[in-house]
Amino acid sequence: MDKDELYYLAIDLLKKLISIPRYSRDETKGADLVEEFLRNNLTNQVVIVRYGNNILVKNNKTDSSRPTVLLNSHIDTVKPVSGWRHDPHDPIYINQDDKLFGLGSNDAGASLVSLLAAFMYFTVNAIPCSYNLQMLVSAEEEVSGKDGIESMLPYLDHIDFAIVGEPTMMEIGVAEKGLVVIDGEVRGIAGHAARDEGENAIYKAIPIIKSIGELSFPVESKWLGKIKINVTQIEAGTQHNVIPDSCRFVIDMRTIDTWSNEKTFEYLKKVLPSYTQLQPRSLRLNPSSISLNNPVVKRLQLLGKKPFGSPTLSDQALMPWPSMKIGPGNSSRSHTSDEFVHLYEIRDAIETYIKVLF
Repeated sequence: MDKDELYYLAIDLLKKLISIPRYSRDETKGADLVEEFLRNNLTNQVVIVRYGNNILVKNNKTDSSRPTVLLNSHIDTVKPVSGWRHDPHDPIYINQDDKLFGLGSNDAGASLVSLLAAFMYFTVNAIPCSYNLQMLVSAEEEVSGKDGIESMLPYLDHIDFAIVGEPTMMEIGVAEKGLVVIDGEVRGIAGHAARDEGENAIYKAIPIIKSIGELSFPVESKWLGKIKINVTQIEAGTQHNVIPDSCRFVIDMRTIDTWSNEKTFEYLKKVLPSYTQLQPRSLRLNPSSISLNNPVVKRLQLLGKKPFGSPTLSDQALMPWPSMKIGPGNSSRSHTSDEFVHLYEIRDAIETYIKVLF
């Protein structure tokens, strides 16, 4: 199967995916389509295993003595925002601009079909490799759901390295920020607003919230810069004449590869007043980075691809093995109205993936 044939198969699959709503936690029809595509095109060469809406594809001739490379991208999308000028599930191609419009075309449909095309190139053509090649189509990436890639970890072989398909303009995401969402609370004492009674939790919380906005952590990352922290929600009070005894707030903290999520959270607890109650919703969405000396990274640099640090979260956050992020499209188009991808970006991505995997 040559590259041109794979390119046209990839474009046809992407158009069909766009036409199917596959929002996070409701990707079944999209997963059905991809599974059918794989079984129609890779019947005898691979083992196809589906868990929920995740699909794992392995070559029949896996050699346990060789390292294993995992290709990964996600099948789900966010729900369409307002402002679309046409049906977000109608794959419209504008020839003069070489743009294919549709929800999930850029994030991350283009990466998904390009990685599938590269996987098929090696598998269908029985090209010998010095490693095992596997492909994982994952669900619930957009919500970091527990029925996505995290649910697949027990079923995966030992993975030595992963290429994660996300829109990076085919530059090399060698580091990625993590995320910790924290529920904070400051307690006061309730009282009648007309009397000099109680301890107002809002007034008690204001200097703490202000200090969070001004907080500077004592570490930085070469690729990711500083830890970013913001209070993004606040709630207090029950009615106008009651002094509030609780002020609750939510903290969004974007972590970097030089500190773990756990260490970053412990530092935050240490610098805030002891009466500040902090509870992380999860510490599982970790930052990551990979050395520039990684052979795949070095090979991509020889192809003219530049390394960068990514502020956006992906399935990398849940991978316990080395990984990098690279894919067609532009992250700035993600989650926007009239999302699109250039078809030449997909052709270039297939070519680049194949070159780097040889």
